[in-house]
Amino acid sequence: MKSVNWGIIGAGRIAHSFAADIKSVSQAKLVGVAARSGESAQKFAAQHGIPISFAGYDALFEDPSIDAVYIATPHSCHFDNTRSALQRGKAVLCEKPLTTNADEARQLAAIASTRKRYLMEAMWTYFLPALSVAKKWIQQGKIGTIKHVKSDFGYPQLPYDPEKREYDARLGGGALLEMGIYPIAIAWYFLEQDPQSVQVNCKFAPNGVEDDVTMLFEYPDCLATLGTSFRCKLQNWTYVIGDEGYIAIPDTWRADQCHLYALDDKVDSYTDSRTTLGFNYETEAATQDILEGKLQSDVIPHSLSIRFQEHIEQVKEFLKPRMHTNDRE
Repeated sequence: MKSVNWGIIGAGRIAHSFAADIKSVSQAKLVGVAARSGESAQKFAAQHGIPISFAGYDALFEDPSIDAVYIATPHSCHFDNTRSALQRGKAVLCEKPLTTNADEARQLAAIASTRKRYLMEAMWTYFLPALSVAKKWIQQGKIGTIKHVKSDFGYPQLPYDPEKREYDARLGGGALLEMGIYPIAIAWYFLEQDPQSVQVNCKFAPNGVEDDVTMLFEYPDCLATLGTSFRCKLQNWTYVIGDEGYIAIPDTWRADQCHLYALDDKVDSYTDSRTTLGFNYETEAATQDILEGKLQSDVIPHSLSIRFQEHIEQVKEFLKPRMHTNDRE
């Protein structure tokens, strides 16, 4: 049976989650990890039973035994890291957001196409079974016509530190790219429409980076109310509300359940039985795509990653007067 040999670059929290879950993915083997510090890479490799560790990313990109690379570096590094991996002939699964702007996303899509190498943004939420069940309920007409989508994702990032990655503008810091991409992606998942208009209210950290954002996306026949925050834990649920009922999805970003309501009455529920964190679903999908010779995902095609960035750029227009300044509220 053929398999895909994976390598990881970056040894932070998200990389640990990927490494833990790939063990349950058929036809996928994690064979290498690279970090800026060779010591960090060695420690990571020992913890997860990975055969090879590298000091620096280039050595991993050049290793012929590695077929695909999972990129788990800061947002601001995604473009350069992904480009380097693609140019060295590797398939790439890159953490969200794929890039920090739409133009870079377009460039990576072009490079992947030219080099004939697989590229997918790691929007793992799209592959969770609970999201698929919720979408199936909608397609079956269980809630009628969608009128509202409400989705948010926020956790307090304390203490405030302008040198911390989440707040560092040089590293793509700010709530919008760090967590706001989740509700923006969820709005598309259920509506598959570009907003006709966007309204935004936001708050800023002392260094001018946005740390609390509320967004209103308006569509021809419905609205999406989206939020993200470093200031507090939001509910982190999604509600898809139709004229005949609604769907509630707890902890949408890592959802393992969803609930269907007809007015006030719960009429159906789904809970998955996974024993993993949930990263295995996207890894399984990417692995199968690569084995089948695909160059992009049917679920997260390049065009969708570009669209996410275009929606984020619409929101950023409201942040420009204060973004990345030293002003205080």
